[in-house]
Amino acid sequence: MTLTPHPAVLPPRIARLTCACLLLCALPSWAAELRLRILETTDVHMNLLNYDYYQDKPTDDYGLAKTITLIKAARAEAKNSLLFDNGDLLQGSPLGDWTARIKPLAASQVHPAYKVLNAIGVDAANIGNHEFNYGLPFLRQAIAGAAFPYVSANVHLDDGDGNPDNDVHAFTPYVILERQFTDEAGAKQALKIGVIGFVPPQILVWDKQSLEGKLTVRDIQETARRLVPKMRAEGAQIVVAIPHSGFERGETPRFAENSVARLAEVPGIDAILFGHSHGEFPGAFFAKFPKVDIARGTINGVPAVMPGRWGDHLGVIDLTLDNASGAWKVADSRAEIRAITERASRQPRVAADPMVAELIATEHAATLAYVRGEVASTRTPITSYFAQVTDDASVQIVAQAQLAYARRAVQGTEYEGLPLLSAASPFKAGGRMGWNYYTDIPAGTLSVRNVADLYIYPNTVKVVKVTGAAVREWLEMSAGQFNRIDPSGAPEQDLVNDAFKTYNFDIIEGVSYRIDLTQPARYSPDGKLVAQAAHRIQGLSYQGQPIADAAPFLVVTNNYRASGGGGFPGLDGKSIVVDSPDETREALVRYLRDAGTLGASADNNWRVQPVPGVKLRFLSGAGAVAHLARYPQIKLVQDRGDGSALFELVP
Repeated sequence: MTLTPHPAVLPPRIARLTCACLLLCALPSWAAELRLRILETTDVHMNLLNYDYYQDKPTDDYGLAKTITLIKAARAEAKNSLLFDNGDLLQGSPLGDWTARIKPLAASQVHPAYKVLNAIGVDAANIGNHEFNYGLPFLRQAIAGAAFPYVSANVHLDDGDGNPDNDVHAFTPYVILERQFTDEAGAKQALKIGVIGFVPPQILVWDKQSLEGKLTVRDIQETARRLVPKMRAEGAQIVVAIPHSGFERGETPRFAENSVARLAEVPGIDAILFGHSHGEFPGAFFAKFPKVDIARGTINGVPAVMPGRWGDHLGVIDLTLDNASGAWKVADSRAEIRAITERASRQPRVAADPMVAELIATEHAATLAYVRGEVASTRTPITSYFAQVTDDASVQIVAQAQLAYARRAVQGTEYEGLPLLSAASPFKAGGRMGWNYYTDIPAGTLSVRNVADLYIYPNTVKVVKVTGAAVREWLEMSAGQFNRIDPSGAPEQDLVNDAFKTYNFDIIEGVSYRIDLTQPARYSPDGKLVAQAAHRIQGLSYQGQPIADAAPFLVVTNNYRASGGGGFPGLDGKSIVVDSPDETREALVRYLRDAGTLGASADNNWRVQPVPGVKLRFLSGAGAVAHLARYPQIKLVQDRGDGSALFELVP
């Protein structure tokens, strides 16, 4: 037997060498370094091709066909990679509507989205909130065609006993993928990757009519704290969280729609692939957010990506793993997003992968035939470039279509004699979607694609019964879209609060009013009363008479708003008196067909009050310049040369 002396009895130099030798000998003989690339797509919204169905022409601005080119390049750069999709895949373009509504999937048919995702080798996917828009049966039928697992951890089946704690998962909450990768020494390594997904709890509000009594939804962070340790115990060596949820600065309450900040605090999560809010992380917008390192692409030290929307970016996270401690751990990481188009020059960086056009040629052709079907005609162009700042035909047409539908719906009921109003909002208004994201319908034929352009969501028509006071508060909430204007401040001030979601800027047709922006916003964007003494809505009247607080009104709107979407005061689903299953777009088609030919002009029932001494300025798409002659209340200040232009309201 050979004995090794204790280091304490050896000379100092030999003792140090002996300790080092003992330490090295104690390390696992299989210690290795492994580099893993994680790729994410999110919020594709059925833009499988780089094709704008509303303008009926190809586009370089978006399309999964272009993202796939980036995916292939990113895979070629790395030995090991995984690809995940983060939902909001099945709804959002006429191709999605055609597949779900016009010619629904046959029992054995594969959804066109999964023809593409199966072909590119997605490893797992999460369910987004818009996946629920067409109802649970369609969702389950569609995802059955996926050749990869779907996860959603915080959605449960409602068993009707009033106790959500014993509700079982509606979908597979998480999966543990077993993969074999190649380490830096060229050896094969087995790795178990846990993948867990989440959806905003607000799906129960947004799709109440199809989900109520069927599902319950739990808080995202609390679900993660419960299940991530369980995933680890079941063998997950690396955990990837895929929340269909955004990232907001400030306090994030329980059941928050955008919970990524809280999720990044959950121990045991190694990477976060997020989405929903269509932002770009890492990116300059998030630079001053708490616990963010933009250079490395981390939130609270966790690598994370959010690659925009509609396939305009690919999310890339590179993890360096080592198992020197006896378990695989993240030793280093870096996250980035890769764009399909150069934003400054607006030049494409990649070509579309032709595989997509080949795979869905039949569905694409059928969608084109559908959207080109004639409905009516218009004598004047219909655009939404100025819908955020002045009464606009693109919004008024929708409001009038809803009124026509509701008049028929209440005929012969106890509500027939009540004053009827209509709430509608601009959907295509640039912002985070880009300077081309506006309705721009030329004079002439109106087709189905134009209807989908005017109203992009598959919402259904609802009528609520409210008081005059509630109508006023409804409009006060909407008026939060505008910044407060300081009469004694700068001579030029920004009019529009870009953080306010345009689909929450409701105008109400049937009443007249002015908006005084020298007052602060009465409500915060999430519906909290923040300035009780403030009243931006002035001169509110119905048929020329001031509206009494107690006066009863019917307001026709959509299921999202009537059920509480947007946090509007007094709207929580309890005031619905006409609970229609018909889509707003169906009502719009019927209205247009009955009208035959439209003049497409607004009646100017609302306006922003001028502020003496202050120029009220706002940005819109440069395409608006061609339509200025029809808007004497607006003038061009500057075409900025990047697809946007600066405008000013004329007193």
